[in-house]
Amino acid sequence: MKPFIMLLLLFLSLSLTAQKKVLDHADIELWNSIEGERLSPNGAYVAYSLEKGEKDHFLHLKTATGQSVFSYERASKPRFTDDSKTLVFSITAWKDSVMAMKRRKVKKKDLPKDSLGIYNLSNKTLEKIGNVKSYQIPEDWSGYIAYQLEEIEVPKDTVKDSTESKKKKSKAKKVSKKNGYHLVLRSLETEEEDTLKFVTDYTFAKKGKFLAWATTGETDSSNYAVYVMDLVNQSRTLLHEAKKADYAQLSFSETGKHLGFIADTDTTKVQLRPRELYHWQVGMSSAEKIVDANTTGNDLRPSAYEKLRFSKDESKLYFGLAVPPIIKDTSLLEEEIVNVEVWTYDEPRLYTVQELQMKNDTTSAFLSVIHLNQNNKLTQLANATYPEADLTRHGNAAYALLRNPEPYALESQWTGQRARDYAVVNLSSGTAVKALTKIPGRVELSPQGKYIFGYHNADSLWFAYSIAKRKYLALTPDKVFYNELHDSPSHPWAYGTAGFTEDDKALLLYDRYDIWSFNPETGASTRLTKGRETKTVYRYVILDPEQDHIDTSKKALLTTFKETDKSSGYAHYDFRSGRLTPLLSGPYDYGYPAKAKRAQTLLFTRESFTEFPDLRVANQDFSKVTQISNANPQQKEYNWGTVELVNWTSLDGEKLTGMLVKPENFDPNKKYPMLVNFYERSSDGLYRHRAPTAGRSTINYPFYASRGYLIFNPDVKYRIGYPGESAYNCVIPGVTSLIEKGFVDKDNIGVQGHSWGGYQIAYLVTKTDIFKAAEAGAPVPNMISAYGGIRWWTGLSRQFQYEHTQSRIGGTPWEYPTRYLENSPIFNLDKINTPLLIMHNDADGHVPWYQGIELFVSLRRLGKPSWFLNYNGEPHWPLKLQNRKDFNIRMAQFFDHYLKGAPNPVWMDRGVPAMEKGVNQGLELMKE
Repeated sequence: MKPFIMLLLLFLSLSLTAQKKVLDHADIELWNSIEGERLSPNGAYVAYSLEKGEKDHFLHLKTATGQSVFSYERASKPRFTDDSKTLVFSITAWKDSVMAMKRRKVKKKDLPKDSLGIYNLSNKTLEKIGNVKSYQIPEDWSGYIAYQLEEIEVPKDTVKDSTESKKKKSKAKKVSKKNGYHLVLRSLETEEEDTLKFVTDYTFAKKGKFLAWATTGETDSSNYAVYVMDLVNQSRTLLHEAKKADYAQLSFSETGKHLGFIADTDTTKVQLRPRELYHWQVGMSSAEKIVDANTTGNDLRPSAYEKLRFSKDESKLYFGLAVPPIIKDTSLLEEEIVNVEVWTYDEPRLYTVQELQMKNDTTSAFLSVIHLNQNNKLTQLANATYPEADLTRHGNAAYALLRNPEPYALESQWTGQRARDYAVVNLSSGTAVKALTKIPGRVELSPQGKYIFGYHNADSLWFAYSIAKRKYLALTPDKVFYNELHDSPSHPWAYGTAGFTEDDKALLLYDRYDIWSFNPETGASTRLTKGRETKTVYRYVILDPEQDHIDTSKKALLTTFKETDKSSGYAHYDFRSGRLTPLLSGPYDYGYPAKAKRAQTLLFTRESFTEFPDLRVANQDFSKVTQISNANPQQKEYNWGTVELVNWTSLDGEKLTGMLVKPENFDPNKKYPMLVNFYERSSDGLYRHRAPTAGRSTINYPFYASRGYLIFNPDVKYRIGYPGESAYNCVIPGVTSLIEKGFVDKDNIGVQGHSWGGYQIAYLVTKTDIFKAAEAGAPVPNMISAYGGIRWWTGLSRQFQYEHTQSRIGGTPWEYPTRYLENSPIFNLDKINTPLLIMHNDADGHVPWYQGIELFVSLRRLGKPSWFLNYNGEPHWPLKLQNRKDFNIRMAQFFDHYLKGAPNPVWMDRGVPAMEKGVNQGLELMKE
């Protein structure tokens, strides 16, 4: 009887599996993603929005125990007030409604505007406010909200106006970007409102109950002005006014007792703007001008673009002194202006970089400080010698760190390094002392400003520099704190740092697995965790983003990751006892947790290949966990798939790991078509969830698994100088090892990849016929021409990529011509017998799209089956939803045809002629 029952259960299980749906392209619209998740400050509530099919948002508010409190359609971007009594959010129109209006040629100004939702958690009431342009709520206190309104058109009067009334109406001041928008200040307790007219800028203080705003005045004849309102006693103070003014950078100190802003009251079009810095503090009847052209004694003026900030102790006001602009001759006519680009061989930055950074260059400023408790003493910190400056997190320290990248900017074209010289400047005296020379890597100030610390890429070590002693100390000269798996011709990067402990006593650094404590004075070190023994990676979690140091009086929350099986979790570390306590672990990818502002409640995610990363709430030690969201319950209706680790040995004798995805109803006695998809190393993402979305550059694993494909993602280990051969030596034996298992249809294997993956695929199909079809996105077939290309998004030369980073050649074409030839597929395209689909877009800012053209026209010359997709105006990947959907459909049709014998689509049979572009897509399948 028992065997019969077991067989019956097995039959029922198989029947249920067989009844599951197969994912299709239209099903993408059913999937939700979670956005804007927030914990209330008291930890009692969770708010988040679900974006369905990349279209509309649905807001959800739940208790920390998972009970639904409130939901609203078309709503997103939730925020709690600091007292956790109110939830505010944005409301937009249905996207289908907006699309329908656009089809009716409705003007942009007449399209629906956003609304503001204000939900009272106490009495469960909702108020909606339409036509809201922006809004703010205080960060660390509650009771008010301020929101700006778009222009609201008043219906025309059917009664004919008199000439006089028409004249008055034509002169009425209208809201606009220049004039400002009406700002409504609303009490969330009494619901009383105060409307402030034509506001161009506004801000709440972080902790103090103050609001500041700039206005152009209620009428055309009114003065421009800056005001502060004390919301405790409801008093309003006029800080500054002028007939006309541009106000910028309204910034409060943390308590709100100080305010700084920039004013430009000159009504002429003079190019060197006479901007002035003003300061106000509680008790003053108006703001005081503290910096202008006369104060600096040179051509430097306060910058309207550099953010103002006060130190946390409110003794200093930091601002920028603008670099003087290039004065233009405005009398020249257009036909008199010569527009020529002059590129010089030895200028620090390539001309293309200068073009992209022109806005930053024209608004650059030297960091300066006003000492408010020293009679507004001005100290310029940065200068032409050291144009860049950094402060400590709170800005209380006595020093700032200065940087100069200029001497090494030219060589960065081919090294890829961002080396800089560093100096330390005394904030009081302005005296700068050179500290470090040509340091490639990230360098920072310790929280208390006692040390400069960082990772020296070229020396592959961490260091600390004592500012008081002017002493450099190598912290890790005899330890491996750099990437142990580094396999490119560049200096290895560090694993990172957790930060300093209180009073700059210790610096916590990461090696491959563990957290170490270093004394920045002596270099003495202690290993805090013991992860190397079990190949477990421990990393510190920042739970309080406001804290600038690690508090060793409290237990630290750590993330854990086990390299052997890719499982993860959390643990507590007690600094005083040195005890490590595991909290949660398993065959999942656990997300980075967030803590409630004023409670021990934690918000985190858990995911796997089969489990969507839904939101979960936990207490401090994860002994009580509650699932909050259930974003995609429909997934259980579909044949999904499973994932597992597989191992093999490369042709170089290296032990390798990869991921194998199988259909949910996998039968080891059957043979399946297989798609190979890879980049570099991906197996650490074993438990990453992949929702069926319209991806921009890669195959969607559950989509293809649901349709009966196996997916193999192999890790690749590279040998410098031979990236193509390395890919072959790693990927091909991985594929053959799976064929030997008996369930792979060796005659129906495809391969797909993008960018670096696209290059490797272009190389592989010149060396093997094991693949029946291949898709290569943004590939580089010609390393020689690509070496001299430009990455148009940054303006950078591509030379560094080949000499030192991902492309891994290890030198120039004149140093290693053979390597460039051997690794370039273009010289072996006649060996290709694999049909190839290429996608490369004409606005690609990473890989010049002429690389894809070189590959396609050569294949066309050889008569090799190949197709080229160019989504006009799209960058390295198609970003527009309609283009991503189209790409995924075409790629699936391509692989289904070659690997499953499906009919040809029209576009593969005859293409899409230029005159039919945008009209006929050619996606219809040909008849048998």
